[in-house]
Amino acid sequence: MNILKNFFLIALFLTFFLTYSMASERREETNRQSLEKQPVGISQRQAISIAQKHIEGRVLDIRRSGNVYRVKILSDQGSIHIVPVSVTDGKIKSDH
Repeated sequence: MNILKNFFLIALFLTFFLTYSMASERREETNRQSLEKQPVGISQRQAISIAQKHIEGRVLDIRRSGNVYRVKILSDQGSIHIVPVSVTDGKIKSDH
């Protein structure tokens, strides 16, 4: 009976250890993937600030398309401008 009890305790310990190990590996993999997905470059707020330095006015919308933020601005003169701002370096992609 003692041998059977010891066998089950060892089996339980091994099961716990292996489960803990696998969970730890999954956590490390998830952390690594989330670090890879962190945004690189400028934020939307920074893109808006850059676009407003280029065209003075009220921001109507901002959208991201690939590596470019497209900032829609209603100028003080009443015209609408789309200012493309690079996500990676914050530079204006083309002159308007």
